[in-house]
Amino acid sequence: MANDRRPDLTKRIRGAWEGFRNLREGAAQNPGGVLLGAPPTGPMTFAEPTADERGRGAYEPYVSPPFRLAAAWSWRSLVIAIALGALFWLMSTVSLVLMPALIALLLAALLTPIHAFLVRHRWPRALSAGVVFVGFLVLVVGTIALVGQQIVAGFGELSGQVIAGFVTISDWLNSNPFGIDSSVISGYIDEGLAQGIAYLEQNASNLVGGAAGAVSSVGTFATGLLLTLFTAFFFLYDGRRMFTWAVRLMPKPARAKTEGAALRGWQTLVQYVRVQIIVAGVDAIGIGLGALLLGIPLAIPLTVLVFLASFVPIVGAVATGIIAVVVALVSQGFVSALIMLGVVLVVQQIEGNVLQPFIMGKAVSVHPLAVVLAVAAGAFLFGIMGALFAVPVIAVANTIVRFLAGDDMFAEQKEKDIPDDDQPPRHDPEAADRRGRTAVPAGAGASVPEQEAHTTPGSARATFADESTQARSARSGADDGATAEAHAAGEHGPASGRGTAGGRAAADEPRSADHSSARHDADQGDVPEDVADGESDHGYGRR
Repeated sequence: MANDRRPDLTKRIRGAWEGFRNLREGAAQNPGGVLLGAPPTGPMTFAEPTADERGRGAYEPYVSPPFRLAAAWSWRSLVIAIALGALFWLMSTVSLVLMPALIALLLAALLTPIHAFLVRHRWPRALSAGVVFVGFLVLVVGTIALVGQQIVAGFGELSGQVIAGFVTISDWLNSNPFGIDSSVISGYIDEGLAQGIAYLEQNASNLVGGAAGAVSSVGTFATGLLLTLFTAFFFLYDGRRMFTWAVRLMPKPARAKTEGAALRGWQTLVQYVRVQIIVAGVDAIGIGLGALLLGIPLAIPLTVLVFLASFVPIVGAVATGIIAVVVALVSQGFVSALIMLGVVLVVQQIEGNVLQPFIMGKAVSVHPLAVVLAVAAGAFLFGIMGALFAVPVIAVANTIVRFLAGDDMFAEQKEKDIPDDDQPPRHDPEAADRRGRTAVPAGAGASVPEQEAHTTPGSARATFADESTQARSARSGADDGATAEAHAAGEHGPASGRGTAGGRAAADEPRSADHSSARHDADQGDVPEDVADGESDHGYGRR
């Protein structure tokens, strides 16, 4: 009986194995894990992996996830480093054009609030830009003339005090306060003079070449100065149209984000320049007032020098403060130098503990450590200009990155605190898909008459608003006429269709005329093409 059951058990085991094998083959043929239809029968075959499966890494050796992550970060970091190196090389190659453009951008950010104020008070844009720019030039030239006059007037007194100070130091050294033989000191002095004369004799040709290079540098400086002034004026006068043109170079889905990020970066730059003027003014007034009270020669030139150098955060005011201490030491002795050093330290404490955290930090949201590291890196890579532009570049980049990541620094800022030309629009991702509408920032006014009240007569914005108002009135009249014809057509049968079509045609005619007029203005450069097309994400080119 046991022998009778043994074949049944063998069949059952064989059947279970066949079923398991069929399940495996069905799972291989169905990656979703669901076996469709009847299980396959017959011997089981194993196919070679296809080239596509090999390409997907099905037969690659195992690599742990940390190594995969490290490799991914490594090659991406290498690509970023190469791109940054190429960017730095390109910037150094075109520095003769890039630096004047960047300085002009800072000047435009400095003068834009005044220009926007005059435009809001119905000044023509060209006249406002010209008056602001000429006034700035007069202020700069007047300051240079005042500083030059003070230097010429105080140079004689300073030279006499310097000579007297050297005589005092020489007499003090001759008194041998350290117990050193005077012959040793004389030997060091004679040796130093001999080395200096030998250096001049050996490098006479280099000195002549350096003089020629200095003349060439003066010419380069004059060219850069003219380019800076020319560029700054057009940034101030026509910067909005340049910005509109740059935004239109981007793909249409990216225009809203690009415009929002760029305008917020520009507003950050404007705030940085304002705050930096306040910080530089406090440094200059503090150190200059201390030098004036101590009777140090060239107090006014020192004040102007401190103001200009303070545009390099932290480092500039310290360097010019050291110059003030040295002038006090040479002209009036140790006591005045110590007092001047105390004044410089007090001013630096006010800047570091009050101005930087509460004013600068609130305006640009950059940590003081990041400021120091950025200034050091900029000075190392690009010299003085790198130190000057390091902090604004970091501040603008921080604002743009935060906005693109969804953190809008200007979301809660009131409209009245921002000039019209610098107002960052509220970001609306669906604005690019709307046709025939112009999105207006929140709080900027919803009615056309209110917008027209703030436009300059004859400007592109006023012209386009007037044409749009006329078109809407014409369309409204045409629609009313079409409605009346439709009601009247109920009594005349088939004529109603013709009446409705005629009303629609009449309603479309003003719209076509308005569109053609706006397109003509866009061709002439008065209205951006996006506005003429009825497609504007945030009102590009509005004045």
